[in-house]
Amino acid sequence: MKISERLALIDKIGRELQSRFSFGELDDYLTASGIAHPENVTANSKWVYARAALTPLPLSKIVEIADDLGIGAQGAALSAPVNWRDTGLVRLFISHISKEKIKATRLKECLLPYGISGFVAHEDIHPTLEWQDEIKRALFHMDAFIAMHTPGFSASVWTQQEVGFAVARGVKIISLKMGEDPTGFISHRQALPRLKKSAEEMATEIDELLSQDPLTKALLATAKAPPLIDDEIPF
Repeated sequence: MKISERLALIDKIGRELQSRFSFGELDDYLTASGIAHPENVTANSKWVYARAALTPLPLSKIVEIADDLGIGAQGAALSAPVNWRDTGLVRLFISHISKEKIKATRLKECLLPYGISGFVAHEDIHPTLEWQDEIKRALFHMDAFIAMHTPGFSASVWTQQEVGFAVARGVKIISLKMGEDPTGFISHRQALPRLKKSAEEMATEIDELLSQDPLTKALLATAKAPPLIDDEIPF
């Protein structure tokens, strides 16, 4: 396994542990797995804490933990997209058709103060990167998924593939009804209506949904938590 693949796998395991366990439960899991608790970790983040515990381990042990957590090797071998590397924020994929990129970008901006880092393909893919590969990276590493159901969304091959990917991964999915009803695998889900709400108001509602959902509430709480103060640093 390449170094980049190893680091990507550690990152993925760390985020899985972060979403599943409290700090106490995480320590119990490490102890039961024969993994030493990391020292001198000052960040108030289960993700950072877990990564510190996993990084020194041999590859065989890392793979063993991944298998125990049910993490597939295919996605783990892909590193996160550029704007999601080394972030403790909740990773939210914002699926949209190309002509609505301004709305998607605006929503992304409004979500950031809530500890949510949105991925907007037309905004976050650097010109030198292969766009399909970067979208796949984002889909593999997202913690949650939003579908912006504007007119034409259901007719787009790309957005429908993204929806299918989210359904297959089992992440939290939020449908925004913005002129079109959800179709296909997510047609049964209750959509959040746009009505006349601003992007700021929509961001508040999305934050509330993610804060209440079992799949994302722990991740979001950790993303919002203030960092621990290191008493060793002079005032």
